Amino acid sequence: MRKSLILLGILAIACAPKGPSAIPADKAVEAKVEKVLKGMTLEEKAGQLVQLNISVLEDETREALDPAKLELILGRYKVGSILNVMHDRAHSREETAAMVRKIQEVSMDLIGIPCIYGLDMIHGATYLTDGSFYPQEINLGATFNREYARLLGRAMAYETRAAQVPWVFSPVMDLGRDPRWPRIWESFGEDPYLQAEMAREETVAIQGPDPNHIDLEHAAVSLKHFMGYGVPVSGKDRTPAIIAENDLREKFFAPFLECFRAGALTAMVNSASINGVPTHANAILLSGWVKEQLGWDGLLVTDWADIDNLYVRDHVAADKKEAVAMGINAGIDMIMDPYDPSCSTAIVELVKEGRIPISRLNDAVRRVLRLKARLGLFDKPVWDYAYPEFGCEKFAQESYAAALESEVLLKNDGVLPLAPGARILVCGPNANSLRTLNGGWSYTWQGNADAFVPQYNTIVEALERRFPGRVTWVPGVVYDDSNWQLDIVASFQQVKNVAKNVDVVICCVGENSYCETPGNMDDLNLSANQKQLVREVASCGKPMVLVLNEGRPRLIGDIEPLANAVVDVMLPSNFGGDALAALLSGDENFSGKLPFTYSKHINALHTYDYKVSEHRSTMDGSYNYDAVMDIQWPFGFGLSYTTFEYSNLDVSEASFVPGDVLEVTVDVTNTGSRAGKEAVLLYSSDLVASLIPDVKRLRGFEKISLEPGETKTVCFELPASALAFVGADGKWRLEEGDFRLSCGGQSAMLRCMSTKVWETPNI
Repeated sequence: MRKSLILLGILAIACAPKGPSAIPADKAVEAKVEKVLKGMTLEEKAGQLVQLNISVLEDETREALDPAKLELILGRYKVGSILNVMHDRAHSREETAAMVRKIQEVSMDLIGIPCIYGLDMIHGATYLTDGSFYPQEINLGATFNREYARLLGRAMAYETRAAQVPWVFSPVMDLGRDPRWPRIWESFGEDPYLQAEMAREETVAIQGPDPNHIDLEHAAVSLKHFMGYGVPVSGKDRTPAIIAENDLREKFFAPFLECFRAGALTAMVNSASINGVPTHANAILLSGWVKEQLGWDGLLVTDWADIDNLYVRDHVAADKKEAVAMGINAGIDMIMDPYDPSCSTAIVELVKEGRIPISRLNDAVRRVLRLKARLGLFDKPVWDYAYPEFGCEKFAQESYAAALESEVLLKNDGVLPLAPGARILVCGPNANSLRTLNGGWSYTWQGNADAFVPQYNTIVEALERRFPGRVTWVPGVVYDDSNWQLDIVASFQQVKNVAKNVDVVICCVGENSYCETPGNMDDLNLSANQKQLVREVASCGKPMVLVLNEGRPRLIGDIEPLANAVVDVMLPSNFGGDALAALLSGDENFSGKLPFTYSKHINALHTYDYKVSEHRSTMDGSYNYDAVMDIQWPFGFGLSYTTFEYSNLDVSEASFVPGDVLEVTVDVTNTGSRAGKEAVLLYSSDLVASLIPDVKRLRGFEKISLEPGETKTVCFELPASALAFVGADGKWRLEEGDFRLSCGGQSAMLRCMSTKVWETPNI
């Protein structure tokens, strides 16, 4: 056997205290900010704090800018930022760049301060018709490969900047811990460590090596949505969350903390509320946790119309002016008030009335100007640069490779890889749709890739190319053209008639595209029509491969036993169909693992890091208490066409103290007959703690490639402080006692010899 060593240094969430800010002040940048600020009128300052939707500048055709509206918005109201796309759909790089250039020309002429334009680029240059798309973040989480987060970030920044746009509203960092929530797919999954690692890599790739001086191939990020957005009590978008204070610090803040320290320049705020306080009015989180405790000098921007929501929806403010004052005084620096430029007038009045201190106004304006200075917009509000890699083959190859590593094999009784010469029936509403492969934020807000890029292959088209002359497509169930969120039966009988004459059926089910509130639902089960399609196929007695194409894990516990194989492709984007065909054929090997827990029952929606008291056998005595974790598939689960064996898990020290760094090694061997990639996941378990401990927590991961018979040793460097947790007093603590490390079925015991409590809230 061949053996080699893989070294992995874990940038742990819970590590030794760091400096207050990851972005040291730059004298030239700060001098520029102060010079501009000194020459600004109150009205100009107020305008810089307002961001409007591009629609306020559109003419009647919605395809061009209206000169009179430009004069009004930029000249009278002095607005400092514009977002979104004309006519609510993607345009080409050239069209987008021409529009931004015109806005900048007017802004520099009328105000002398550059406008900053921002776009929701989520999984690539997703608002450019000729941009490069990568799999959605949930798929990148499934790769457990940091490289794909870096590649996505680099391409996204490069192509967005090529369209004269220097600001992207990405990465999305909401922990996907409730599968009912319609934005699960925008995140990297349910685990804070996985989320932090991937988001940090994407952040650095988007912004480049120096956040103070971002060049023309990089852009500013907007981390979103700060924070706790993904666990609403109701499961519905933009509704309240109840989060324990220790979990808020330990799990939900952790990915944002990692990215703030990595130099993130801006963050977008959670639209909803936490523990009864709207996040846009939460001074403790916005000003306290971020600006004061971290010394962070970046910009906080609201989400869509969320200052209005303080009085329209949440009823914590009586009117618009009170809401504006409440948000800005809590720490908001820029108000995304999409249609109302008079927001700037309200700011002027509030400052004159003393309801917004001039010091807070100037601080917010400094943060806006600092962002523009760091992006070089004062020197180059527009720029001439060739961007020779725009839309290049390299980006396409990276997207395809990411899709290959993200699609997860969940079940296989031997039907896969497909037998040579097999006759194949493809059915289901997701079989012939690019829209469903991409999901939301793809050319349009709700996603409609079929209308923009027919040159890419759907699942059935990719299979037809991979298996020429052997594929028949009969949908059976289709999505309703009049209501894209519903599906209708086309013909079950036609599916059954064709199934009689094939060797295997590939049934492609799941969800149509959606984004945000339109994706709210009342039943997490796969639709009744699609479940019935699976049953009808199963009644034919032919082997069935169930392909799940979905943004969240829809419940399939009643139909999963009917399938011989199950593959969850999630949202793999434009090359997802090609990747699936290569994997089903056996030309490529599966290596994806679930970045979330796949639930089995509607009243049992769990995460992998549940409390130990949630899974217990029946207790002794007359009180028959028990608790069972009954799930479909666990976090980190995924099969391969080969097999891997773990051995020799070893920890450098059996006992340790809080300041130590532990070296953990494990051997991984490919015991199968073909090459494969394996995501090696390291977990820790705190066996006794002053708060009920999680059953386990992810502490490290590494993706390795192994040839048949090859062994590699993976080494994790684990700071002892990574094993700390936030106690009932809100402080980080590492307690004396026993811990268990586990990896690939191997485990090792170790003991912390002393307790340490950190006074700093961020470690």
